[in-house]
Amino acid sequence: MKLGLTGGIACGKSTVGAMLLARGAKLVDADQVAREVVLPGEPALAAIAAEFGQAVLNADGTMNRPEVGKLVFGNPERLSKLESILHPAIRSRMWDRIEAYEASDPNQLIVADIPLLFETGQDAMYDAVMVVYVPQAVQLERLMQRNQLTEEQASQRIGLQLDIEEKKRRATYVIDNSGSLAETEQQVERFWREQGLP
Repeated sequence: MKLGLTGGIACGKSTVGAMLLARGAKLVDADQVAREVVLPGEPALAAIAAEFGQAVLNADGTMNRPEVGKLVFGNPERLSKLESILHPAIRSRMWDRIEAYEASDPNQLIVADIPLLFETGQDAMYDAVMVVYVPQAVQLERLMQRNQLTEEQASQRIGLQLDIEEKKRRATYVIDNSGSLAETEQQVERFWREQGLP
């Protein structure tokens, strides 16, 4: 089964991903792949430099993230251009991995950890979608603590994503991560058993 794993910021998606991985699932992480496709020598990095100029590169040939951030922040046109380079590169690399895992064992659980799964319309590409859920008040509190943000800053970041209640509504499986770690672990274990996974 190819499972899309998502949730809101600070909902505990990585924690649940790690629990599935510990049980033997294969995990493909969109954030990790996003870092890989902009390494020196990668076509996506060359395309970004061609589009935005050499200032987006550090002296060692790596991407100057703060500079790229400055260029696209508050500029929807530039951001859209950046995404049109990055998103296909990330998606292509992820599917190469997913297909390789599937070829090695068609019965294993393959988890694609994608923060913006619904927002980018990728949910239809997976057999099922698991949403890691906490109520928005808990999400806000955790994000403020984790990232040392004010309530306003945290609300702003949460507001950039699809509402967590909407994600929950559209999920095939929901893992409620608002309780203890042990409670989350029990839900993951129940999911694993229900799928008949080894």
